[in-house]
Amino acid sequence: HVQLVESGGGSIQTGGSLTLSCSASGYTGSGYCMGWFRQAPGKEREGVTIILSGGHTSGDIKMYADSVKGRFTISRDNTKNLLYLQMNSLKPEDSAMYYCATGRLLSFSGDDYDYWGQGTQVTVS
Repeated sequence: HVQLVESGGGSIQTGGSLTLSCSASGYTGSGYCMGWFRQAPGKEREGVTIILSGGHTSGDIKMYADSVKGRFTISRDNTKNLLYLQMNSLKPEDSAMYYCATGRLLSFSGDDYDYWGQGTQVTVS
């Protein structure tokens, strides 16, 4: 049974940085796509960034939403089953509940992800 647990959220001033972590258990990392999604009150869930690790012979495939390109960085440590989201130059519009998710399809659609964490709140003011 796959479990995902996010951490690292909090309140931060505009322009600040935060690093979110997602601890995964119950599955092997390589070959699975992982992603960070967010949802603000009254808004639809949106894909922020996704990553697919190619294993030892291939590099990671990473994709970012236009709204976070150049500011956010996704990474993963498959040996520790950890997913990270480094967020820099944060803006108030980045405020949302952030979720990590895992699935078998490299996609920005949340419907393509099978397992989700409980989320961690990020508030930028």
